Amino acid sequence: AMGRVNQTTDFILLGLFPEIKHLAVLISIIFLIYMIAITGNAVLIFLILGDSQLHTPMYLLLSQLSLIDLALISTVVPNMVTSFFTGRKNISQTGCGTQIFFILTLGISEFLLLTFMSYDRYVAICNPLRYSVIMSPTVCMQMVIGSWLGGTLTSLVHTTYVMHFSICGSREILHFFCEVMALLKLTCENTSAYEKSVVISSFLVVFIPLSLILLSYTFIFLTILRMNSPEGRSKALTTCSSHLSVVSLYFGPAILIYMRPGSSQTPKLNQALFLFDSILTPMLNPIIYGLRNKDVLAAIRKILRTIFSRGKIQRHLGCIT
Repeated sequence: AMGRVNQTTDFILLGLFPEIKHLAVLISIIFLIYMIAITGNAVLIFLILGDSQLHTPMYLLLSQLSLIDLALISTVVPNMVTSFFTGRKNISQTGCGTQIFFILTLGISEFLLLTFMSYDRYVAICNPLRYSVIMSPTVCMQMVIGSWLGGTLTSLVHTTYVMHFSICGSREILHFFCEVMALLKLTCENTSAYEKSVVISSFLVVFIPLSLILLSYTFIFLTILRMNSPEGRSKALTTCSSHLSVVSLYFGPAILIYMRPGSSQTPKLNQALFLFDSILTPMLNPIIYGLRNKDVLAAIRKILRTIFSRGKIQRHLGCIT
C-alpha cells in the first residue's frame, strides 16, 4: 500500500492557510464572494450584449474583462471549496497542469486587455474626432483576439516547461490551487534559470503593459487639464478612474508575486496576494464599473422599468379577466 502511495502522480493541495482556526467560515465567505462575482459579471455581460447603447468598443472590451473574471474565479474557487468540505485534496498531474494553464492564460489575457482598454480611453479623450475610425469593429475584435492569443501562447510555454520538472519527495503544494511558484518548491532540479525566465516573462506581460497604460494616462490627464468644459472633464475622469482602479487591483499583486526576488520563498504572502487577485478583484470589477458608470446604471434602470411595466400589465390583465 505504501508503494502505491509513493508512486502516485497526484499532487496534494494543502488549501488556503491550513493552520487557521475556523477556516470553514473563511471558505464560506469566499464562496459568497464567488456567487456575487458570478452574478455581477454575468449581469454586466448581459447588459452590454442586450443594450444597443452599450455596443461600443469600450463596452465590448469591458464585456471581455467580465468574461475573463468569470472564468478566472471559476477556475479557482469551486475546486477549493469542494476540496475543503469533502476532504479530497488530491489533484492529478493533468488536472494540475490544466489549472496552471487556464490561470496563466486568463491572467495574462487580462493584462493585455487592460492595456487595450487604456488605449481605447486615450483615443476617445485625446483624439475623439477620429475615434470611430481608429477604434473600428475590426480593430476592436483584433484587440480581443490578440489578448486571448497572447495569454494562451505564453501560458502554454510556461505550463509545458514547469510540468516537466521532476518532483522529489513530498507532492504537497502549499497553496489553494496549482501555481507555478508553489510547484517549483517541490522539484529536485535547479530552477534558478527558469525563475529568471519567469521574471523576464513577467516584465514582458506585466511591466511593459503597465508602462503603456501609465503612458496613455499621462497623455489623457494632460488633455483633461486643457478641457474647458467641467462636465466633459468630470465624465472623462470618472471613466478613467474606474479603469485605473481595476488596473491597480490586478497589476499590484501580480508585480509582487512574479517580479519580487525570492517570491517562491514566501508562500503565505503569495496565497494572500492570489486570494486578492483571483477572488476579490473579479467581485469588485463589476461593482466599480457598475456603480460609477452612468451608461451601465441607465441600462439597469431601463431593464428594471421594463420588468416592472410588464408586471403591471400582467396584473392589470389579471384583474380584467
